[in-house]
Amino acid sequence: MLALAGRLAGTRTGRLAAYSDERGELPSAAGRDAGPFARSEYEQWLLTHAAQPHELELQRSLSRLLPLRPVISVVMPVYETPRRYLIEAIESVLAQSYPYWTLCIADDNSPSPHIREILERYAAGDERIRVAFRLQNGHISEASNSAIAMATGEYIGLLDHDDLIAPDALFEVAHAVNVDPEIDMIYTDEDKLDENGKRQEPFFKPDWSPDSFLSKMYTSHFGIYRRSIVEKIGGFRPELNGSQDYDLVLRFTESSQRIHHIPRVLYSWRKHAESAAGSTDAKPYAYIAARKAIAEAMERRGEPGRVDPVPNCHGLYIPRYELRKPGKVSIVIPSRDKADILDHCLKSIFLKSTYHDFEVLIVDNGSKKKETDVVLRRWRKWDEQRFRVIERDEPFNFSRLINAGAAASDSPYLLFLNNDTEVITQEWIEMMLEQVQRKSIGAVGVKLLFPDNTLQHAGIVLGLGGAAGHVNYRMQRYELNHFGAVVTVNNYSAVTAACMMVRREAFEAVHGFDEDFSIAYNDVDFCLRLGARGLRNVYLPHVELYHHESLSRGSDLDRSRAERNLIEQEMLIKRWSIRERPDPYYNVNLALTAPYFKLAIVPDEREVFRDELLIRT
Repeated sequence: MLALAGRLAGTRTGRLAAYSDERGELPSAAGRDAGPFARSEYEQWLLTHAAQPHELELQRSLSRLLPLRPVISVVMPVYETPRRYLIEAIESVLAQSYPYWTLCIADDNSPSPHIREILERYAAGDERIRVAFRLQNGHISEASNSAIAMATGEYIGLLDHDDLIAPDALFEVAHAVNVDPEIDMIYTDEDKLDENGKRQEPFFKPDWSPDSFLSKMYTSHFGIYRRSIVEKIGGFRPELNGSQDYDLVLRFTESSQRIHHIPRVLYSWRKHAESAAGSTDAKPYAYIAARKAIAEAMERRGEPGRVDPVPNCHGLYIPRYELRKPGKVSIVIPSRDKADILDHCLKSIFLKSTYHDFEVLIVDNGSKKKETDVVLRRWRKWDEQRFRVIERDEPFNFSRLINAGAAASDSPYLLFLNNDTEVITQEWIEMMLEQVQRKSIGAVGVKLLFPDNTLQHAGIVLGLGGAAGHVNYRMQRYELNHFGAVVTVNNYSAVTAACMMVRREAFEAVHGFDEDFSIAYNDVDFCLRLGARGLRNVYLPHVELYHHESLSRGSDLDRSRAERNLIEQEMLIKRWSIRERPDPYYNVNLALTAPYFKLAIVPDEREVFRDELLIRT
């Protein structure tokens, strides 16, 4: 396979595909449905969000008044670009409202005469355009490095030879640098251009999410990097052609975490027959290179492991870390009666789990029924070393029950689990341990499914539904919307405690669950307190359980519970200023009115829906 990839890269077809969209290492599978947004809806959105002529004119005036006016060197490797596409790419730089730029173009020995003619004409017409003609054809990395060698700007921006940057792109970059001069890396949102120049398939990205990035190259276009750091790390590595940008950012972010996301669509990535955007098979060698780049990054960071591809999804990956710190896991299950449900849960744990160093702690919240006692006695007899019951006959308070279970154990790892869940993935415990053993990780959540295989949980977004809600709720098990959010590892502000693992030291550092949140949002508050300590919460798509939601204690929509739910909702909103602070892991251009990725036609739309999307624990 590696040899085949190398041969493809050396052919003319391979080189054309390489230069068409080498920067575009986004998952091809995600584009099959043209994105989650209807074309007409996005066209309407652009009318109110794309920079208008009067705004661009104002930016031209403001550019000269900025305290800092960094020179941005736009780097563009070229090879056999169609005439129209090459001209349009260059013209998109010339149209910038911010004038302090250079355009550094390296032609990789293109045989077509129109390439030299176009480049020489533009270089003669504007001294900011610098051109190098390579004497020997190399590949995308070599040509990019040749272009970087001509750069003199404080920052470099990467532009494919057939793509476009928005006319306000460099102004937005300069503005960000003026707000925070210490920024080293900037990335923006993006969309795609069809053969007719129609803009479509916008990708609205989260703020910097390190674990999401190890699962997919989501920063991509428009990427801007401090030149001194790019030079320090050695620029692009030719041995990773096809995913050289992915590799560059992996190495770059090991040198600096001063990363800024501009939530504006400032780059348009062209789709055509030979581009990665237009064909899932345009550059298969890129996916091999991407897995290599991720695995090498994990090794450099002292967290070695392997990288698995997401099945049937080009460009999406699952990092699997070596389990270097195994230890006992206490599975804490709050429960009251509903013996058949609990019994079903316990069978799935004890009979399916391949990791055996665990104990189950049932925190019994005043069970009264005889059949419950029978089930508990049977399991205690069946495995008395790994099964315990803690009696807590008191009014229901989920947080208090969780804290009681944690206090009754001394295991280094805590796994909180609802009694109405059912294990699907046999390696669920070790897969969660792989992540939670990492010192940078707070809570680890998993994919929870309803019995009909639709999603109950795949991450929690602040503000969704009012306070916080489950993103992709009721979507399909392997939904590919919004660049594989369901099927890739992702950072979220919170994950549900219906199945959550955390290191004991992290749990104790934030003093466990806040018992003021007795029914709802306790897991969200807990995750936010972990985040406030600099820990990242992560969702794992490859760990699956069924969740027969609320079978054990009824719905939060019972009147008394609903009233308490609303009280706790307001507590969460006030404590964490949710109405004032957008969720960093959910783009502000996405509406909070639905559990899927819906375009916010009105900026920062904040409609509230409360019904079945209210968080349940």
